[in-house]
Amino acid sequence: MFSKNKKTENFDHEQRLQYEYARKRIVQKKRLMRHFIVFLAGSVLLIIINPVLGIGKGFFIENWFVWAILLWAFLFIVHLLNVFIMNKFMGKEWEDKQLERLKARQTARIAELQKQVDSELLQKDSEIKKNDEPNLQNPESE
Repeated sequence: MFSKNKKTENFDHEQRLQYEYARKRIVQKKRLMRHFIVFLAGSVLLIIINPVLGIGKGFFIENWFVWAILLWAFLFIVHLLNVFIMNKFMGKEWEDKQLERLKARQTARIAELQKQVDSELLQKDSEIKKNDEPNLQNPESE
């Protein structure tokens, strides 16, 4: 416990990225589970509120709690699809590919701009040399 030789784990970059990705996935799944539990508890509460306690009987939609539960179920399904389906299509690999593609575009654009700047500098240099050549050949003309 108090030894001088403390073992520190040195993660390389790839291991750290994998660890961060795993933590993000765990947080996503944890939030989904919380959403499911709140959905179940809220659905039971809505069922108890309307038919049993009679709250909302004068509401313009009869059995409004059913529509509320269906809407909430739809939102839960969207959340579920986002965590399990969309994450596979637009997960870490997709992000890495997009990042590499954008970096390649940026590198190509920088190279194109550098070529343009170089050609402009060469053109200016050649113009300067042309302007200086008559002065060097014929110094009496000044």
